[in-house]
Amino acid sequence: MESLLYNTTGTCSKQIEVCIDNGTIVDVKFHGGCNGNTQGVAALVKGMNAEDAIRRLEGIDCNGKGTSCPDQLAKAIKALCRK
Repeated sequence: MESLLYNTTGTCSKQIEVCIDNGTIVDVKFHGGCNGNTQGVAALVKGMNAEDAIRRLEGIDCNGKGTSCPDQLAKAIKALCRK
């Protein structure tokens, strides 16, 4: 099992903890951000294939910021998969 504490940029959340086992997302915890939304995103990706989650989340924009909490989660998953 691999885990990572990812420092976000451009979002209200400051960090994302991601845990992946054999290509499947086991757990996600956001630090900061919109609590209900980040809990919802975390619950939706739990048990999902990491590559599928990246495809679904990458590029989602929040109010013209060029990124979002889901997009930052995709970046965190990518970083963990490259370890």
